[in-house]
Amino acid sequence: MLTRRRFLVALPALAATAHAQKFPFHKKPPPPVPIFVYFGTDTSKGVSKGIYQSRFNPATGQLTPPVLAATTPRPSYLALAPLVRGGRRFLYAVNATNDATASVTTFVQDPKTGALQQIGQVPSGGAGPCYVSVDATGKSAYVANYPGGTLVSYRIEADGTLSQPVDRIDFHDAQKFGHRGPNTARQEAPHVHSATISPDNRFVLACDLGSDDIAVFGIDPDTAHLTMGKPYLFQNERPGSGPRHVAFHPNGRWIYGICELDSTIDHYLWTTTRSTDTPLGMLVNTNFHISTVAADFPAGKSTAAEVVVSTDGEFLYASNRGEDTLVVFAIRPKDGNLTFVQRISCGGKTPRHFVIDATGHFVICGNQDSANVAVFRRDPATGKLGGPIQTVNVDSPMFSLFA
Repeated sequence: MLTRRRFLVALPALAATAHAQKFPFHKKPPPPVPIFVYFGTDTSKGVSKGIYQSRFNPATGQLTPPVLAATTPRPSYLALAPLVRGGRRFLYAVNATNDATASVTTFVQDPKTGALQQIGQVPSGGAGPCYVSVDATGKSAYVANYPGGTLVSYRIEADGTLSQPVDRIDFHDAQKFGHRGPNTARQEAPHVHSATISPDNRFVLACDLGSDDIAVFGIDPDTAHLTMGKPYLFQNERPGSGPRHVAFHPNGRWIYGICELDSTIDHYLWTTTRSTDTPLGMLVNTNFHISTVAADFPAGKSTAAEVVVSTDGEFLYASNRGEDTLVVFAIRPKDGNLTFVQRISCGGKTPRHFVIDATGHFVICGNQDSANVAVFRRDPATGKLGGPIQTVNVDSPMFSLFA
């Protein structure tokens, strides 16, 4: 029986319950949903089989043990379609074989399990494809072939697969790309190492390690055609540096190029014309460069690999193979130049590629020659890395991709 006294005693609890139901925002938010991470691997050593997949918890930075997502030869670089078509998402992988079998493979992702199903494969247009990028509209893709020395474009069809090559630019063309760098061991031929799309989706920048050039081509995302006239070539005026990859700053005006052979980072200014008929994208050398390896590390014993700019534009990260480090630089807001912040062990050997997660709190680094992937905690305020907080076994990891 509910007496007046019992009612008065129970009243505060009832009021609290009603308050909680009326204002549900006082409840704790649900934990972040784990997402997928894909690892492209070097299958030529006979251990790994293709692309592996883990689940990543963005709250803790922990990876589940990797499992095989798709069997495919030497998937050295991956790209994700920016759009979901009919509830399906597509992933593109270059198959970096150094012969006529080199190809680009299209996979569709199972949204529940993360498994990848192959739905298409086309020739890469050159031996040893090492880079694939997809334009912001999801209508075209671009592939760099390292030993083949070519840049190739593709249309993305309605079913997500790639067309046959649309345009193929051969950097062996002596009239357009005549010179070679002075490093006879590494620059004996053109070696196109990347195909980076500009933030305005109008240009693709191709680093040619063999000539020390960064070539800029206009693109038409609807047709996948490249401007085929005389290319615009830019250099850092340090022959033998070997440009590998570039990264745009969020402001769209600064570009950072990492050079593999002399382990340096260059700072460029980026500017474009407004013309739609003959678009022109230009790099301006600021004459600023900085070494990625320590001053006392033996010259020639390390090669730089990846460069990443944080989404807030305050820090730049690079990896060194040989020194086996990740290095952190602060980006000066006044002029974009870099100042050293931190050097830390990569947690293994040969850090070919690394990536920052969407929260900005973690970095995943694949160590190709120690068969492991290391997870680092990142402080967004200072840019510094801590860890590794976890290491998982993946044989010959060459690329990591959040999806």
